Amino acid sequence: MMLLGTGRAVPEKILTNTDLEQMVETSNEWIIARTGIKQRHVAEPGTALSDLATEAARNALEDAGVTAEEIDLIVLGTVTGDMKFPATSCLVQEKLGAKNAVAFDISAACSGFLYGLQVAEGLMMASGYRRVLVIGGEVLTSMVNWQDRDTCILFGDGAGAVVLGPSDGERGLLQTCLQSDGAHSGLLYNPGGGCVNPPTTENVAAQLHTIRMEGKEVFRHAVTSMTSVLKQVLDQAGLSGDDLDLLIPHQANLRIIEAVAKRCKMPMEKVFVNVDRYGNTSAASIPIALDELRRSGELKDGSLVGLVTFGAGFTWAAALLRV
Repeated sequence: MMLLGTGRAVPEKILTNTDLEQMVETSNEWIIARTGIKQRHVAEPGTALSDLATEAARNALEDAGVTAEEIDLIVLGTVTGDMKFPATSCLVQEKLGAKNAVAFDISAACSGFLYGLQVAEGLMMASGYRRVLVIGGEVLTSMVNWQDRDTCILFGDGAGAVVLGPSDGERGLLQTCLQSDGAHSGLLYNPGGGCVNPPTTENVAAQLHTIRMEGKEVFRHAVTSMTSVLKQVLDQAGLSGDDLDLLIPHQANLRIIEAVAKRCKMPMEKVFVNVDRYGNTSAASIPIALDELRRSGELKDGSLVGLVTFGAGFTWAAALLRV
């Protein structure tokens, strides 16, 4: 499969580190030193992820020159859907008018978009789908504890989308690798809202609906796993980091990005970073980056791009894309 178009959508409201200084015990300098983040886009309360995902999808369709009716499949990676069910992708399908599409969601946290790419490729090969939307989107601030200074500084909201079509043989998704390990699920999770801790008054009061994270351990696993899976996907393709024209890592933390680049011997000049402007948008971070690069002209025809991510689960993944 090959990339036909990209799109993104983020809320208008921007929350800066200076704003956070008024909300929680922190400082601009501390946040930048720890994460590299300077600001993040934050959705207003009640904002639907389906609205952001639909806007990103429309932008991708326009970029690709494809109509909604031509879309055969919609795959949405998210852990912050509009509601428990139906799938948010079905709501996006309706809002787009993509009446001929099959739609479903994938829950793989920050790895949702790359998981979605591989699922889409498999279904294109198995079922003959020719025009596919893969979307990554989150409204993570809906589950942030704004009194927890270790987590509330990290996350932002947004959506990114790509339109895929059959490969021409030279361009497209060359290699993917997906991995997971549930043994570490207790290091990054949201305990509330499911059948174990339903939304009772007591559970809401205990803030079980908010993100819980053991930052140091997540950092360590993220660096190790992203480095390993990127090297694996390159080995599978018979390539090395030197062959990459560009690396787009999940935008969680600048220190993680720099550590992975160093271990993979990738100069930072070849590593795309926008975490300073968006924060961690989870499944949306890579497709947002792809759209920024495509629209700025930096995603050049024929370029070999590496994609790598890590998220709760733990899940992690890497892919090689020939633009």
